[in-house]
Amino acid sequence: MKRVRSTLQISPLRAIALATCCLAAPGLALAQDQEAQTQQILEGIQNGERVQIQLPDPEEQLPLDDLRKFTEVFSRIKAAYVEEVSDRKLLESAIKGMLSDLDPHSTYLAPKDYEELEESTSGEFGGLGIEVGMENGFVKVIAPIDDTPAHKAGVLAGDLIIKLDEKPVKGMSLEEAVKLMRGKPGTVLTLTIMREGESAPIEIDVTRDVIKVTSVKSRMIENGYGYVRITQFQAETGRQFRQALTKLEEEYGGDLDGLIIDVRNNPGGVLQAAVETADALLDEGLIVYTEGRIQSSRLRFSAKAGDIMEGTPIVVLINGGSASASEILAGALQDHGRAVIMGTKSFGKGSVQTVIPLDETHAIKMTTARYYTPEGRSIQATGIKPDIEVRPAELTELDGRPFFTEADLSGHLQGQDEEQERLERQQQAETPASAAERDYQLRSALNLLKGMNILNRRDQGKNQ
Repeated sequence: MKRVRSTLQISPLRAIALATCCLAAPGLALAQDQEAQTQQILEGIQNGERVQIQLPDPEEQLPLDDLRKFTEVFSRIKAAYVEEVSDRKLLESAIKGMLSDLDPHSTYLAPKDYEELEESTSGEFGGLGIEVGMENGFVKVIAPIDDTPAHKAGVLAGDLIIKLDEKPVKGMSLEEAVKLMRGKPGTVLTLTIMREGESAPIEIDVTRDVIKVTSVKSRMIENGYGYVRITQFQAETGRQFRQALTKLEEEYGGDLDGLIIDVRNNPGGVLQAAVETADALLDEGLIVYTEGRIQSSRLRFSAKAGDIMEGTPIVVLINGGSASASEILAGALQDHGRAVIMGTKSFGKGSVQTVIPLDETHAIKMTTARYYTPEGRSIQATGIKPDIEVRPAELTELDGRPFFTEADLSGHLQGQDEEQERLERQQQAETPASAAERDYQLRSALNLLKGMNILNRRDQGKNQ
């Protein structure tokens, strides 16, 4: 007698299981496999064969008591809630709850949410211009995006939004809060904010607008020293970064003496864009790798040969608003010793979210992996620690008046180029303060690059 051995999986809630299987191809495949196994067992019985059924491990099955509790809650809401609620609405709410309870970044994307996510990664969308997350039931500002209504109105990284107009945020989901913040361009939204160092809530009026994010901005901050500001990592950021560096070198007429990359208040964005940006400055080696439970979430990204800056000294500016892709860039350059990281500790978002389409209009955004720097550091909840900590500060000259010098003495001996120096001092006194003079962290980065160049030139002189 032939023995047929098989494992038969039997779901206690067949109706729910069948409904769930329709959401994804793997579920459908599992149902087909189970039907094939069942058919094999039935054929064995009909042929008089001895059939051995291996029952599934109870610990690997869905907990029946919890499933009964779910169906009981579902039934009670349907029967007794103050207003009638459709089955679709309840199931959608259950999906949202499952995801939002996992971590602050996993969420269910209905059609409008899906469209807005695509808009934000392409660089144009409507709203206030802030990257937000949830903290203790309130909306926390991760970073305001440069040149957006929120940035111009004075919203800061770390602000805690407690009210949107007159609606308290406590109890809202992040998606609900974001929907309230988005709206028709030209309309005003009042944010009630708790800010560190303030004894009472403050109100900020922000006028909504169409947000067009310029990912990469660049300029010569001083002769020979370039400055590149990355506001957000979008699909084209890597290409735009390379173009910006080429433009700076053409403007200077040769290799730069130093480069400052500013990712302060950069909330992150597209992982691949951060990899491409780091790759432009590295000759070889690992840039970042991810680790997750499934094979597709275990990825490694390495640099291709060719540092387009050819060893030019680099300082990367970070702060508490630098998150995700910004931390990938800073971590890679730090681990390879390619740049000095300056500023304050970064935000600490070291997880990877994957958008998984369910159909043409719905998807889930789910955390599927953690990312690690080349040396194996996890940034999740710890952030990137700068090599040199420089906190923001306002500079005030103790005495702006010129000192009394030898040149002021009557009848002094004429110095070499004295007249030229006098004209230069006069011109500087009449020129408004530059960005580096107003921004203490930026000024510190520029001074560090100058010091590094002085030492490099001395070393080269000794070797000649």
